[in-house]
Amino acid sequence: MIQPLQMNPAQAVTKLLETAKPQQQATPAEMTNSFGQYLEQALNSVDAQEKEVHKLNNQYMIGEVDVSQVLIASEKAELSLQLTSQIRNKVIDAYQEIMRMQV
Repeated sequence: MIQPLQMNPAQAVTKLLETAKPQQQATPAEMTNSFGQYLEQALNSVDAQEKEVHKLNNQYMIGEVDVSQVLIASEKAELSLQLTSQIRNKVIDAYQEIMRMQV
């Protein structure tokens, strides 16, 4: 049998007040910092994929891995690099558009 959730009135009011508290907004500096960290992690990920391709390529040359593993890793790294360059292009376009705006 399912037991109903039992709260006394004080607990219910406390719970309601906790959910009604406004969320603290991040400052612009904090938002910029977190965006910068996100970009840094993304670039590090692309770099790691490139290094993995080089490692697998070297292992393929000595016969330790299959060519399909090298090709899959290479395609993943290439797609990541293309995505990164497209994001960079869009950010530059957005910056240029903002600079053209008249205040």
